[in-house]
Amino acid sequence: MIAADLILTNARVLTMDRDQPRAEAVALAGARILAVGSAADIAALAGPETRIIDAGGRTVLPGFFEGHVHVGLGGADLTHLHIGHLHGAEAVGAAFRGFAAANPDLPLLMAQEAHYGILDRPATRHDLDAMIADRPIAMMSPDLHTVWANTAALRAAGLLHGAEMPHGHEVVMGEDGLATGELREFEAFGPLIAFAGEGRINLGIATGEEPDPRPTEAERDADKALLLKGMMHCAAHGVTSLVNMDGNRYTLELLAEMRAEGTLPLRVKVPFHFKPHMGLDALDRASAMAAEFDDDWISSGFVKMFMDGVIDSRTAYMLQDYPDQPGHRSEPLFPPARFAEIATEIDRRGLQIAVHAIGDGAVRTVIDGYQAAQAANGPRDSRHRIEHIELIDPADVPRLGTLGITASLQPPHVPGAMDFPLQPTLSRIGAARLADAYQCRSLADAGAPVAFSSDWPVADVSVLRGISAALTREPYDGARNERLSLTEVLHAYTAAGAWAAHRDHVTGTLRLGLAADLVLLGGDIDATDPTGIPDLGVILTICGGRIIHDAGRLD
Repeated sequence: MIAADLILTNARVLTMDRDQPRAEAVALAGARILAVGSAADIAALAGPETRIIDAGGRTVLPGFFEGHVHVGLGGADLTHLHIGHLHGAEAVGAAFRGFAAANPDLPLLMAQEAHYGILDRPATRHDLDAMIADRPIAMMSPDLHTVWANTAALRAAGLLHGAEMPHGHEVVMGEDGLATGELREFEAFGPLIAFAGEGRINLGIATGEEPDPRPTEAERDADKALLLKGMMHCAAHGVTSLVNMDGNRYTLELLAEMRAEGTLPLRVKVPFHFKPHMGLDALDRASAMAAEFDDDWISSGFVKMFMDGVIDSRTAYMLQDYPDQPGHRSEPLFPPARFAEIATEIDRRGLQIAVHAIGDGAVRTVIDGYQAAQAANGPRDSRHRIEHIELIDPADVPRLGTLGITASLQPPHVPGAMDFPLQPTLSRIGAARLADAYQCRSLADAGAPVAFSSDWPVADVSVLRGISAALTREPYDGARNERLSLTEVLHAYTAAGAWAAHRDHVTGTLRLGLAADLVLLGGDIDATDPTGIPDLGVILTICGGRIIHDAGRLD
């Protein structure tokens, strides 16, 4: 008989395994689950060297599967100023000046979580100049799609006089012929990020290309430090696996180096990022990444794309005019016929597709493309995904279930549910369309596989806060209650996330032979009011049989 290395007993074990949904104890041997069952049965697997942890009636779950995150950007975000709790130029300026005094050597003072109404009017470089004029400063919107910079920052990044940008990315220009300070989408503010020294870690999402020239050892170490910082932050919230929704081959190489050095704490999946300027031959790089990186810890095998922007900046592509800007619907980043061609080729190669689509026009374009791919290549277990789906036309809701498209949703994004305010988003959508916004229950009832995530650093990576947000969100006027049950929400953050990433053969449930990936919460989640779930906290996070986070709260 194999003796367990570690046993968690006297627990409320929620396995996410339909054949054995609940248990009292779990035994781990090496990097795998040895057994799941009653406390008495698992106790028989203890040997003289077995560590036994009494969970004291607390909940044990599969390690959370963070299905949409930007871990390198998140690692950098942890070093920035955070102003989401502030409002008005005076408060923001004071925060910037304090941050500047504490960081005299930073090339760029970057603030995160600057909501679109933070200054009660569209921010300009002059507003930021009034806060600090002699050092480059900038602030990033919570959705990571808009940056506002002062004159010094624009000048340092070479953007003050404008710059030619790809479709969908814009350096907004003023009547004086100079940049206003507003930079829309990733390539527009990419030069600013590069000036700050964080350009390499942003390349996957900004351009989809590789760093050139090849980074030095010191630069690679700096980038690995950001990845590690981000991953350890995720681990503290019970995450054991994540899909890094940006990246490139360089990201995979860094992760492989970390594994060789013994510093990789989590399982990570990284896409090839396909941009509108690329030809179909660029997918050879995606296929090569998929072939070379495909094990239990580091994998690729999918292509990420953006179909539109975000609602608050009116860059989300809509089927109808924005109610607060008649005549404007935005545009898809890929024309429908072009996207169908690309999706068909990606699918033909046996790769998965994940597309950011927020407006109902973008969502329909993606569904149509997936349908075209299936018609051309035949049905298969593709598990193609749509990320976000913040607005969807009623006619398109049943199509996700029919076509087997995963709805990759973020409970923290729902305005009013967690940190995002109701405005200006709901006004951009309009009262007549609120029933079609931020659907979850409706998509699930229509047969769509639903997976949950945070999109950190767009939103707080705390899974417990996300669970609470999913359970407590209020319906909008005239809209259906879109909540799922606690069991469904937990499934969406564990087993469904693993399934949606083609990792369900590795992790996501607690059953014999799967990876020893677990999270021990600070109480019994079944017995906790939904509003109190964030207060439970994460006591232990275990990945591959190793404790990667210990809050020091065990008796």
